[in-house]
Formats: sequence, C-alpha cells, structure tokens
Amino acid sequence: MTPSQKNKQRIVSSAHLVSEGGGELSEFEYGLIVAHNAFSRWIQRCMAAAGLAELSALEIMVLHSVNHRQREKKLADLCFVLNVEDSHTVNYAIKKLLRLGLIAGVRRGKEMFYSATEDGRQACEAYRKIREDCLVSAFGLLARGHRDEGESLKGQIGDTADILRALSGLYDQAARAAASL
Repeated sequence: MTPSQKNKQRIVSSAHLVSEGGGELSEFEYGLIVAHNAFSRWIQRCMAAAGLAELSALEIMVLHSVNHRQREKKLADLCFVLNVEDSHTVNYAIKKLLRLGLIAGVRRGKEMFYSATEDGRQACEAYRKIREDCLVSAFGLLARGHRDEGESLKGQIGDTADILRALSGLYDQAARAAASL
C-alpha cells in the first residue's frame, strides 16, 4: 500500500459497516450504488431519446437481452443472463414488451420463447446510435486524455468488468450463505 493510499479518505455509504479488513469493499459498494443509479438513469434517458420513455431500466435490459444475437430466449434464460432471482419482475417486463409490440412470444411445448420484433430491433438500433453519440464518443475523448498514464483506460475498463463479474460471484455466494443463517 502506498502512502497516498494509507492517507486516503474512504468514501463509503455505510460507515457503520466498515471494518479493519473491509474498507475497500465498503468503498466498492458505495461506488456500485452510485454507478447502478447513474447507469439506470442513463439507459432510461437513452431509451427515452430513442422514443420509448415508458420503459423501466429492467424492461430496457430485457429488451436488449431478447434482441441479443437475434436468438429466441426463455424466461429462465433472461433471468440467468441478467442475474435476476425474482423471475416475476422479468416476466412483468416481458408482458409489457409484448403489449408494446417490441417482442413476440412463441409457445413450444410448455415453454415460451421470446424474440425481438422489427419495432424492438429498431428501438435497440436507435438506442445504439444515441449511445454512440452521447456516451461512446465522450468515452473516446476521455480515453485519449489518459494515454500517458501507462495502461489504457479502455484496458482498465475491461479489467474492471472482469473484476465486477468475479465480485458478483462473491456476492451471490455470500447471499446464499446469509440465506442459510
């Protein structure tokens, strides 16, 4: 640990949870809370700019997941990919997307399979264009400004994504352990 890291003021959401060995984790959790809320606000405003202001963050994520690779998805697939335990929330999102004509469902045996309609694909494409204009271009400028700092910002973002996926596994395991207490 460098001297600047030792003297660093911790930014945490729940100081009462900070322990000797968990300060960094508390900082991460606060950062995750702030990032989650910013990301949810961003995807809702991006989709609103694409013409669908009535969609919630989860509904937008479900639409993108259904549209992903133009392959049909089951409710269980969507819950798994989005790491959502409460399938009824995803099912509600599916029903709304069906009602809006953004996805379609086909029954095969006992299972329903969902795919994006042409309107759903167009909504995702409009979202992508707005994302490019508002977010990706700004990220490119930010990344160019960090060129002299060793590892590229794009590489750091990729590494951060890997860490987030690993930490999600730790949180899932901790949730299972807490459920057994």
